[in-house]
Amino acid sequence: MAANEGKSLRNSPEVSDLEADIKQLKADIEKLTKQLAATGQHGYGTARRAAAEGVEQLRVQGEAAVESLRNNARDLEEQVVASVREKPVTSLAIAAGVGYLFALLSRR
Repeated sequence: MAANEGKSLRNSPEVSDLEADIKQLKADIEKLTKQLAATGQHGYGTARRAAAEGVEQLRVQGEAAVESLRNNARDLEEQVVASVREKPVTSLAIAAGVGYLFALLSRR
């Protein structure tokens, strides 16, 4: 009688419903795994693009800063040249004094 009960349980509607549910669950898990993998790839691509854009922005900002420094150096040079032309003796005395200070500091 136990053998007949085992066969009748396997063929019962509850068991076949359970098997169908398990198959559907496996299919859903496989689909979800594929979606998660695709989402991970999309997130990686987005992060990579954001990093590339950040690097490009930093490069542009760095170039702008260098150009600004060059302009400031040119302005300072023009001011020094104008000052030397207006007061050459004073400029020579200042240069000699700065040179003397550098010589004292370099001896130590």
